[in-house]
Amino acid sequence: MHKQELAILFSGGTDSLALYALAVAGHHSELPRPRRIHLLHMLNGMGRFPDFPRNRFDVARTILAAQVSRSNEIPEADLVELDMGRLFQGLWLDRYEELMPRFGGRNLVCVACKLGMHIRAVIYCAEHLVPRAVAGYARKQDFYPEQTLVFMEKIAEFSSRFGIKTSFPVYDDFSDDMTTRQVLEDFGLPSTGGGERKCLFCQTLTTAGEKEISRYLDEMIPRAVDYVDFRMAGRLAEAAACFPPGR
Repeated sequence: MHKQELAILFSGGTDSLALYALAVAGHHSELPRPRRIHLLHMLNGMGRFPDFPRNRFDVARTILAAQVSRSNEIPEADLVELDMGRLFQGLWLDRYEELMPRFGGRNLVCVACKLGMHIRAVIYCAEHLVPRAVAGYARKQDFYPEQTLVFMEKIAEFSSRFGIKTSFPVYDDFSDDMTTRQVLEDFGLPSTGGGERKCLFCQTLTTAGEKEISRYLDEMIPRAVDYVDFRMAGRLAEAAACFPPGR
Protein backbone atom coordinates (compact mmCIF):
# COMPACT_ATOMS: atom_id res chain seq x y z
CA MET A 1 0.00 0.00 0.00
CA HIS A 2 1.37 3.41 -0.95
CA LYS A 3 2.07 5.51 2.12
CA GLN A 4 0.84 9.07 2.00
CA GLU A 5 1.98 12.12 3.92
CA LEU A 6 -0.01 13.40 6.87
CA ALA A 7 -0.43 16.76 8.57
CA ILE A 8 -1.34 16.98 12.26
CA LEU A 9 -2.45 20.19 13.94
CA PHE A 10 -0.01 20.06 16.83
CA SER A 11 -0.36 22.20 19.94
CA GLY A 12 1.97 20.11 22.07
CA GLY A 13 -0.89 19.21 24.41
CA THR A 14 -1.72 15.64 25.37
CA ASP A 15 -4.33 14.99 22.66
CA SER A 16 -2.21 16.16 19.73
CA LEU A 17 0.82 14.39 21.22
CA ALA A 18 -1.11 11.12 21.44
CA LEU A 19 -2.33 11.59 17.88
CA TYR A 20 1.28 11.99 16.74
CA ALA A 21 2.31 8.80 18.57
CA LEU A 22 -0.57 6.80 17.10
CA ALA A 23 0.30 7.98 13.60
CA VAL A 24 3.98 7.09 14.06
CA ALA A 25 3.09 3.59 15.22
CA GLY A 26 0.15 3.04 12.89
CA HIS A 27 -1.91 2.01 15.92
CA HIS A 28 -5.23 3.53 14.92
CA SER A 29 -7.70 2.15 12.40
CA GLU A 30 -8.17 5.55 10.78
CA LEU A 31 -4.46 6.41 10.71
CA PRO A 32 -2.36 4.15 8.49
CA ARG A 33 1.32 4.82 9.13
CA PRO A 34 2.27 7.70 6.81
CA ARG A 35 5.48 8.24 4.90
CA ARG A 36 6.07 11.63 6.49
CA ILE A 37 4.33 13.63 9.22
CA HIS A 38 4.02 17.40 9.16
CA LEU A 39 3.26 18.69 12.68
CA LEU A 40 1.66 22.07 12.06
CA HIS A 41 2.01 24.37 15.07
CA MET A 42 -0.07 27.51 14.63
CA LEU A 43 0.95 30.93 15.90
CA ASN A 44 -1.98 33.24 16.58
CA GLY A 45 0.06 36.03 18.15
CA MET A 46 -1.45 35.46 21.59
CA GLY A 47 0.58 32.51 22.86
CA ARG A 48 3.22 32.49 25.62
CA PHE A 49 5.99 29.99 26.42
CA PRO A 50 7.08 29.45 22.80
CA ASP A 51 9.56 26.66 23.62
CA PHE A 52 6.98 24.27 25.08
CA PRO A 53 5.72 22.62 21.83
CA ARG A 54 9.23 22.30 20.33
CA ASN A 55 10.58 20.71 23.50
CA ARG A 56 7.63 18.33 23.71
CA PHE A 57 8.14 17.29 20.08
CA ASP A 58 11.90 16.76 20.44
CA VAL A 59 11.44 14.56 23.50
CA ALA A 60 8.58 12.60 21.95
CA ARG A 61 10.47 11.93 18.72
CA THR A 62 13.41 10.47 20.66
CA ILE A 63 11.18 8.30 22.86
CA LEU A 64 9.11 7.01 19.97
CA ALA A 65 12.19 6.01 18.03
CA ALA A 66 13.09 3.70 20.93
CA GLN A 67 9.58 2.51 21.80
CA VAL A 68 7.96 1.77 18.45
CA SER A 69 8.73 -1.57 16.81
CA ARG A 70 10.38 -1.65 13.39
CA SER A 71 11.96 1.68 14.14
CA ASN A 72 13.52 1.82 10.68
CA GLU A 73 10.00 2.33 9.34
CA ILE A 74 9.14 5.23 11.62
CA PRO A 75 8.02 8.09 9.39
CA GLU A 76 10.04 11.25 9.25
CA ALA A 77 8.45 14.11 11.16
CA ASP A 78 8.96 17.85 11.17
CA LEU A 79 7.50 20.54 13.41
CA VAL A 80 6.48 23.49 11.25
CA GLU A 81 5.43 26.81 12.78
CA LEU A 82 2.82 28.65 10.73
CA ASP A 83 1.73 32.19 11.52
CA MET A 84 -2.02 32.75 11.20
CA GLY A 85 -2.22 35.88 13.35
CA ARG A 86 -3.34 38.11 10.47
CA LEU A 87 -6.14 35.68 9.66
CA PHE A 88 -7.18 35.58 13.32
CA GLN A 89 -7.39 39.36 13.39
CA GLY A 90 -9.42 39.49 10.20
CA LEU A 91 -11.77 36.71 11.28
CA TRP A 92 -12.61 38.23 14.66
CA LEU A 93 -10.34 40.60 16.55
CA ASP A 94 -10.52 43.52 14.10
CA ARG A 95 -14.30 43.40 13.89
CA TYR A 96 -15.65 41.80 17.05
CA GLU A 97 -17.66 44.93 17.90
CA GLU A 98 -19.75 44.55 14.75
CA LEU A 99 -19.68 40.75 14.64
CA MET A 100 -20.86 39.94 18.16
CA PRO A 101 -24.29 41.62 17.79
CA ARG A 102 -24.87 39.66 14.58
CA PHE A 103 -24.34 36.38 16.43
CA GLY A 104 -26.45 36.94 19.51
CA GLY A 105 -23.74 38.76 21.43
CA ARG A 106 -21.79 35.52 21.72
CA ASN A 107 -18.02 35.40 22.00
CA LEU A 108 -16.67 33.41 19.03
CA VAL A 109 -13.00 34.25 19.48
CA CYS A 110 -11.86 30.62 19.78
CA VAL A 111 -13.98 29.55 16.81
CA ALA A 112 -12.36 32.28 14.73
CA CYS A 113 -8.90 31.27 15.89
CA LYS A 114 -9.43 27.61 15.03
CA LEU A 115 -10.94 28.55 11.66
CA GLY A 116 -7.80 30.56 10.94
CA MET A 117 -5.68 27.55 11.85
CA HIS A 118 -7.57 25.30 9.48
CA ILE A 119 -7.38 27.84 6.66
CA ARG A 120 -3.62 28.00 7.14
CA ALA A 121 -3.40 24.20 7.30
CA VAL A 122 -5.30 23.83 4.02
CA ILE A 123 -2.91 26.24 2.29
CA TYR A 124 0.11 24.38 3.66
CA CYS A 125 -1.26 20.98 2.64
CA ALA A 126 -2.15 22.18 -0.85
CA GLU A 127 1.28 23.75 -1.35
CA HIS A 128 3.16 20.70 -0.05
CA LEU A 129 0.92 18.05 -1.64
CA VAL A 130 -0.20 16.61 1.70
CA PRO A 131 -3.57 14.96 1.07
CA ARG A 132 -4.75 14.60 4.65
CA ALA A 133 -4.86 16.63 7.85
CA VAL A 134 -6.03 15.52 11.30
CA ALA A 135 -6.68 17.27 14.61
CA GLY A 136 -6.90 15.83 18.11
CA TYR A 137 -10.31 17.26 18.95
CA ALA A 138 -12.00 15.16 21.63
CA ARG A 139 -15.55 14.71 22.89
CA LYS A 140 -14.35 15.35 26.45
CA GLN A 141 -13.66 18.95 25.37
CA ASP A 142 -16.86 19.67 23.46
CA PHE A 143 -17.47 22.56 25.85
CA TYR A 144 -15.00 24.38 23.61
CA PRO A 145 -17.08 25.71 20.71
CA GLU A 146 -14.45 24.78 18.15
CA GLN A 147 -14.60 21.13 19.23
CA THR A 148 -18.27 20.65 18.45
CA LEU A 149 -19.70 18.46 15.71
CA VAL A 150 -21.02 21.39 13.71
CA PHE A 151 -17.56 22.99 13.61
CA MET A 152 -15.84 19.78 12.56
CA GLU A 153 -18.39 19.01 9.86
CA LYS A 154 -18.05 22.44 8.28
CA ILE A 155 -14.25 22.38 8.47
CA ALA A 156 -14.15 18.98 6.79
CA GLU A 157 -16.39 20.28 4.01
CA PHE A 158 -14.25 23.42 3.61
CA SER A 159 -11.04 21.40 3.37
CA SER A 160 -12.52 19.00 0.82
CA ARG A 161 -13.04 21.88 -1.61
CA PHE A 162 -9.27 21.97 -2.01
CA GLY A 163 -8.73 18.22 -2.17
CA ILE A 164 -7.66 17.94 1.49
CA LYS A 165 -9.30 15.36 3.73
CA THR A 166 -9.54 16.78 7.25
CA SER A 167 -10.72 14.43 9.98
CA PHE A 168 -10.82 14.06 13.75
CA PRO A 169 -10.00 10.39 14.36
CA VAL A 170 -9.81 10.38 18.17
CA TYR A 171 -12.90 12.47 18.88
CA ASP A 172 -14.82 9.51 20.34
CA ASP A 173 -11.77 7.55 21.49
CA PHE A 174 -10.60 10.38 23.73
CA SER A 175 -13.94 10.99 25.41
CA ASP A 176 -12.21 10.42 28.75
CA ASP A 177 -8.89 11.82 29.97
CA MET A 178 -7.83 8.41 31.22
CA THR A 179 -7.81 6.99 27.69
CA THR A 180 -5.48 9.71 26.47
CA ARG A 181 -3.19 9.21 29.46
CA GLN A 182 -3.06 5.47 28.94
CA VAL A 183 -2.16 5.85 25.27
CA LEU A 184 0.67 8.24 26.12
CA GLU A 185 1.99 6.14 28.98
CA ASP A 186 1.97 3.02 26.81
CA PHE A 187 4.38 4.86 24.51
CA GLY A 188 6.47 6.13 27.43
CA LEU A 189 5.42 9.70 26.71
CA PRO A 190 4.50 12.43 29.22
CA SER A 191 0.80 12.17 30.04
CA THR A 192 0.26 15.19 32.27
CA GLY A 193 1.28 18.81 32.20
CA GLY A 194 1.02 21.21 29.35
CA GLY A 195 3.28 21.04 26.33
CA GLU A 196 1.34 23.73 24.51
CA ARG A 197 1.75 27.47 24.46
CA LYS A 198 -0.56 29.26 26.86
CA CYS A 199 -2.99 31.40 24.86
CA LEU A 200 -4.47 34.61 26.19
CA PHE A 201 -7.93 33.43 25.14
CA CYS A 202 -7.75 29.76 26.16
CA GLN A 203 -10.07 30.15 29.18
CA THR A 204 -12.30 32.84 27.69
CA LEU A 205 -15.95 32.43 28.64
CA THR A 206 -18.32 31.79 25.77
CA THR A 207 -21.97 30.81 25.71
CA ALA A 208 -22.04 30.26 21.95
CA GLY A 209 -24.03 27.24 20.87
CA GLU A 210 -24.24 25.31 17.63
CA LYS A 211 -26.63 27.88 16.15
CA GLU A 212 -24.21 30.79 16.53
CA ILE A 213 -21.19 28.68 15.55
CA SER A 214 -22.95 27.48 12.40
CA ARG A 215 -24.07 30.97 11.39
CA TYR A 216 -20.61 32.40 11.93
CA LEU A 217 -18.95 29.69 9.86
CA ASP A 218 -21.55 30.03 7.11
CA GLU A 219 -20.60 33.70 6.83
CA MET A 220 -16.83 33.29 7.07
CA ILE A 221 -16.12 30.11 5.14
CA PRO A 222 -17.08 31.56 1.72
CA ARG A 223 -14.57 34.35 2.40
CA ALA A 224 -12.03 31.74 3.42
CA VAL A 225 -12.59 29.85 0.16
CA ASP A 226 -11.97 33.03 -1.81
CA TYR A 227 -8.90 33.78 0.30
CA VAL A 228 -7.34 30.37 -0.35
CA ASP A 229 -8.17 30.56 -4.07
CA PHE A 230 -6.57 34.00 -4.37
CA ARG A 231 -3.51 32.98 -2.32
CA MET A 232 -2.95 29.88 -4.40
CA ALA A 233 -3.32 31.88 -7.60
CA GLY A 234 -0.89 34.55 -6.47
CA ARG A 235 -3.58 37.25 -6.49
CA LEU A 236 -2.26 38.86 -3.34
CA ALA A 237 -4.26 42.10 -3.30
CA GLU A 238 -7.53 40.21 -3.68
CA ALA A 239 -6.50 37.75 -0.97
CA ALA A 240 -5.70 40.59 1.42
CA ALA A 241 -9.08 42.19 0.73
CA CYS A 242 -10.91 39.09 1.99
CA PHE A 243 -9.99 39.91 5.60
CA PRO A 244 -9.01 43.60 5.65
CA PRO A 245 -7.49 45.03 8.83
CA GLY A 246 -9.54 47.14 11.21
CA ARG A 247 -8.97 50.82 11.49
